[in-house]
This record gives sequence, C-alpha cells and structure tokens, in this order.
Amino acid sequence: MLWVFEQALAGGVKAVQLREKDLGGRELFRLAERTKRLCDRYGATLFINDRVDVALAVEAAGVQLGTASLPIEVARSLLGAEKLIGASIHSLAEGQQAEKSGADFVLFGPVYYTPSKAMFGAPQGVAALGKIVETLSLPVFAIGGITPDNVVALRGLGISGIALISAVINAENPQAAAQEMIRRLRS
Repeated sequence: MLWVFEQALAGGVKAVQLREKDLGGRELFRLAERTKRLCDRYGATLFINDRVDVALAVEAAGVQLGTASLPIEVARSLLGAEKLIGASIHSLAEGQQAEKSGADFVLFGPVYYTPSKAMFGAPQGVAALGKIVETLSLPVFAIGGITPDNVVALRGLGISGIALISAVINAENPQAAAQEMIRRLRS
C-alpha cells in the first residue's frame, strides 16, 4: 500500500485519503503515521477517512466524511477550525447540506461507473457534476470511474480536482499513471 502511495506522490499527486475501513484503531493509526511521514516528504496533504481521532493523532490535514459518518458539525467541534473536512456527496441536496453544515470541500460522484461506488446507484454523469460546481461555493472534486480516457471530459467544468483509486492502484506503473492523469486533466 505505501509503495503505491509513494509512487503516486512521486507522480505528482498532492493529496492522499487513507481509507482502510477494515483496520482496527491501532493498525490504522500505525499506517496513518507512516502515510503522514510519506506525505510530508512529498509536500502532500493527508486526509483520514471517517476517523477524526486518527486524523488528530497523526496531525493529518483533516478528514473525509461519508453520508454514514459523524455529522460535519460534530467533526468540526472535535477538529477545530484549522483542520479540513471533506464530505462525500451523491446529489445536489447532499452538497447543499454539506455546505450549510460547514464542510470545506466535497467529493461528488460517482461521475462514471465504478464497481467500488455501485452501491450508491447509477453514475451521476458530467452534467450533474457541472450542476454541483455551478451551485455550490465549495471546491468540488470529481470521483468515481475516472480514467485516462474520460478525464478530459472533466476539463472546463470548474472542478478543483479529481479523486481516484483504481486508475493509479491498478496501474503497472502507478507513478506514470498519476503523471498521465494529471497531464490529461491539465492539457
């Protein structure tokens, strides 16, 4: 896992979300410590999925909360104003609620089909992503099924970036895959 993170960071990735739902607290904390050191070495930002306690313990930049996570207001009271809170959203209504509740940014998706997000229903599509960006004042990141072939369709929408897993993790060369995704998104 850390090897892939390091390759992605070497390829230009600027933020990592540590999302290990199957690990116990002690194991997650230890992995988060190592991931934080790696992120610090590359000047990247670390977010911890759901676990405010672990984010605080390793001095991560913040947390990424899902619809079944702690309420944003509770996380904010624990984290304070200086830490960042991201909210995963699947609709405009969820985005508006996240904004009202004090999220710092949102991840919207799935934009395209991906097995890891199939439980959230059909892909939302580029038009829905554009509507989210137009409506919310928060930074919006696209997630779900983003590949080198479809990332170019996201340019010009006003998104703040993309979040992805399989396009880098499943690549034979994660560093080159990260570099290519960044190049295609920017060019």
